[in-house]
Amino acid sequence: MAEDPGPTVKVAMVGYAFMGAAHSQGWRNAHRFFDLPAVPELTVLCGRNAEAAEAAARRLGWSEAVTDWHEVVERDDVDVVDICTPGDSHRDIALAALAAGKHVLCEKPLANTVAEAEEMAAAARAADQRGVRSMVGFSYRRTPALALARDLVAAGRLGRIHHVRAEYLQDWIVDPEFPLVWRLQKDKAGSGALGDIGAHVVDLAYFLTGERLTGVSGTLETFVDERPLPGSGGATGGLAASGGGGTGAVSVDDAAAFFGRNESGALATFVATRFATGRKNAMRIELNGSQGSLSFDFERLNELQVYDRTVPAADAGFRRILATEPDHPYAGAWWPPGHGLGYEHTFVHEIADFVRDVAEGRSPSPSFDDGLYVQHVLDAVERSSGASSAWTPLA
Repeated sequence: MAEDPGPTVKVAMVGYAFMGAAHSQGWRNAHRFFDLPAVPELTVLCGRNAEAAEAAARRLGWSEAVTDWHEVVERDDVDVVDICTPGDSHRDIALAALAAGKHVLCEKPLANTVAEAEEMAAAARAADQRGVRSMVGFSYRRTPALALARDLVAAGRLGRIHHVRAEYLQDWIVDPEFPLVWRLQKDKAGSGALGDIGAHVVDLAYFLTGERLTGVSGTLETFVDERPLPGSGGATGGLAASGGGGTGAVSVDDAAAFFGRNESGALATFVATRFATGRKNAMRIELNGSQGSLSFDFERLNELQVYDRTVPAADAGFRRILATEPDHPYAGAWWPPGHGLGYEHTFVHEIADFVRDVAEGRSPSPSFDDGLYVQHVLDAVERSSGASSAWTPLA
């Protein structure tokens, strides 16, 4: 006999491709591993193609599928709207959902432009005063090793931070015959590697150090400016190749490189590229401080490398922390020590935190204001690149 689940939070998800699948397993599993004050209920999935949306709903565990997001935000049986669509629709869906009193989880980057992000952040602030919560989906914050790194920095273990070096390296469009999917079109994606993966390392630098950038100098590069048009079936999530007739112009960057300064004066350097041949998802960040350093690579996501300068030189060196102990952030909800977690677990952690905050009346983090900050950085890098890499201050 099924037990009464108790309080529930009824969720609608808009979009069902790569991010939709990742979010779905987070919604399905969060309450199974974390003690939550409300159980997520996968109420409705929304997608433009009725047949594809219905198939995705069956596969991903949603009760039903619809094709109009306007219907979703107005439904009485929906508490949360989870936005997993391309960036060109984030603003409209988020504003409508917040106005309708729905809590909102929105994938990163928050929007395609600073103006859109400012409008969304303002609406989120106003909604928060009414008890309507919102969060932007920078899921990598919920990697146990990175959450542990943040705790070490906050505890002063690294001393004053001198350097931040962050890079996100992929290679999935190195082949010039890879088709012109939506992620390569500015009107849909906003930007290329800069916004899609560079946004993650900008947010992580802020998350780990607690400091924002005061200005940047950067450059963008597009290595392949013309690509085959996708076939009639399209490319799932913008990641799978599908040939078609004719070609179209690539209107976003393939790579971004920029330099900045933190509020304390620390030097920060960033690289985001989809042309690092052989690198599949190498998101790396290293901090160097007056008392120590730490280093992380998402391709070894259960490990954190830490150097303690206070140790005698004869014994000093980077040591590996395997972030799978019960006392490490999030890890205690899962398996015995040494049994590593994966990419998908970050979404379970994200959903668990979001549900707790919504149920207990707290403002979630990262907020839409945090997403707005990242949008300002992306915009400043783009403006700097267009001005021969001129130094571009951030407000």
